[in-house]
Amino acid sequence: MLGMIKNSLFGSVERWPWQVLSKGDKEEVSYEERACEGGKFATVEVTDKPVDEALREAMPKVAKYAGGTNDKGIGMGMTVPISFAVFPNEDGSLQKKLKVWFRIPNQFQSDPPAPSDKSVKIEEREGITVYSMQFGGYAKEADYVAQATRLRAALEGTATYQGDIYFCTGYDPPMKPYGRRNEIWLLKT
Repeated sequence: MLGMIKNSLFGSVERWPWQVLSKGDKEEVSYEERACEGGKFATVEVTDKPVDEALREAMPKVAKYAGGTNDKGIGMGMTVPISFAVFPNEDGSLQKKLKVWFRIPNQFQSDPPAPSDKSVKIEEREGITVYSMQFGGYAKEADYVAQATRLRAALEGTATYQGDIYFCTGYDPPMKPYGRRNEIWLLKT
């Protein structure tokens, strides 16, 4: 945990590698199409809880793993963004299920430490192409739902994406009060 806090406050944070393929602007919504690199991710899945409550349970587990709660006792530092998959109902509300994805830093990609917490899993994930829209503030479930609706409206008729899942992302540690960066990622089909 100390490694994660030290890195968040004083060190550089590694960015999840991606390439911007195109940019768009429609109905006061600016977005990017990105090809995001795959790799190994630490994941935590939580079900049967609303999104905000599930995040409060899952995020500390991922942060502790990155901070040294692993078989090697190594504080790896953080990568950004930390993303979590949500699963919308037909009415746009979110199911009581989410999966947090933390991309393991490049230095540890070939041999990531094993998590000490059994609810943290290491998974290999293929690269993805997403439509991404940025917004600020301390985001909650209602903010993600509203922003996803805005992005879907901006993409209507011009892009295809998966409707049964999307990613909510955050770039900032909880102690950063201003200039926060969040994004919605719709998976291109």
